[in-house]
Amino acid sequence: MKIKGLIDHLKNYAPLDYAEDFDNVGLIVGDENQPINSVLVSLDTTEDVVQEAINTGCNLIVSFHPIIYSGIKKLNPNNYVNRSVIKAIKNDISIYAIHTALDNAFHGVNRVICNKLGLENTSVLMPQSGTIKKLTTYVPKNDADNLREELFKVGAGNIGNYSNCSFNLEGQGSFKGNKNSNPVVGKKGQTHFEDEVQINITYAKHLQGQVLSQLFKHHPYEEVAYEIETLENKNHHIGLGMLGEFESQLKEEDFLKLLKDKFKTPTIRYSELLNKPIEKVAVLGGSGASAISKALASGADAYVTADLKYHDFFKAEQQILLVDIGHYESEQYTKQLLYAYLKENFTNFATVLSNTNTNPVQYY
Repeated sequence: MKIKGLIDHLKNYAPLDYAEDFDNVGLIVGDENQPINSVLVSLDTTEDVVQEAINTGCNLIVSFHPIIYSGIKKLNPNNYVNRSVIKAIKNDISIYAIHTALDNAFHGVNRVICNKLGLENTSVLMPQSGTIKKLTTYVPKNDADNLREELFKVGAGNIGNYSNCSFNLEGQGSFKGNKNSNPVVGKKGQTHFEDEVQINITYAKHLQGQVLSQLFKHHPYEEVAYEIETLENKNHHIGLGMLGEFESQLKEEDFLKLLKDKFKTPTIRYSELLNKPIEKVAVLGGSGASAISKALASGADAYVTADLKYHDFFKAEQQILLVDIGHYESEQYTKQLLYAYLKENFTNFATVLSNTNTNPVQYY
C-alpha cells in the first residue's frame, strides 16, 4: 500500500479542510507514492522519534504535531527542526501531521479528554462556520432521481443524524445551443423548454471535489448549470473544544484530584476556587486561552486547557474555575487515538505506537 492510500483514510477521519489557518498539516516530508513498510504513531516528530522509526523499520511517521510550522529558508543542522527533517529525509522516512484537523474533529483530541473525565452529553464548544456548502442544480425531470442518488452516495445531503436530505422544485428551464453545441434534448439554434427539477443539497466542504465529480459525471446535459454557496450555519460536529457534564456533581477539590489522576500531571495551575460544585465542564486540548470567553458564555463551571498566562487567570471573573493541566498532558492520549484508528483500519502493514516521551517540560 502506498502512503497516499493511508492519507486518504486520514483525510476522511479528520479532514484537513477544517484545520486552523495558522497550522501546517498533511504530508510534510516524503512522497505520497512511496509504499508503506510500517507506520510509527507519535505526538511529536523529534530526532529521537525519527530514530525510533529507523529502529522499528517504519518509513512513515504519523504525528499529531507538525515538525515544521513555518517556512524553512536553510536546511542545515543548526536546530532540532532541521535536524529531525534531515534525518528523516536521509533515511527515506515520510512525516504526516494531523494537528488541528484532529482538534476540530468531533471524535478527536477534545473528545478523548471528555472520555477520560467521564463527561457525558458532549457537544462542540466553538462550532466552525463556513464549513457547509449548498449545491443548486437543474436537471431534466426524468434524470433527477438518479442524479440525486449519486450525490447522496458521496455524502451530500447529510445533516446531523439524517442523510439523503434535499429540497426539490419543479419548473421549466430554457436554453438555445449555438452551432458548436451538442444538446441532449432539443435542437441547436432553437430555444428549447424542458421540464426540470431544481435540486438543492448541502454537503461538508471537504466533500466538494467528490460532489462536483458526481454532478458532472451523472448530469445528462452538455453544459451543467449549477450554483455553490457557502452557508453561515454553524457546524455543530466540527470545531474546537468540547462541553460535557458529569453524571453527579463534584467538589472542586475532587475535580482537581480527578484531573491529576487521569492526566498524570505533577502540577496543576488553577484560578480562585469558587466553593461551588462542578457539573458542566469545557475542555480544549493544547493552548486554549483564546476560548476562555466561550467557556464562560457556555455556562461551564470549569474550563480545562493549557498554556494559560498570568493575566488569563483574571478572566475567570469569579464565574468559572480555570484549570491549566499542561500542554503535553492535555494531548498525551492523542497518539493512542490515532494508533487505534490505524490498527483497526489497516492490517497489511505494522502500526507501532511510539514509546518516546516528547514532553519538553521538566518538573521539580
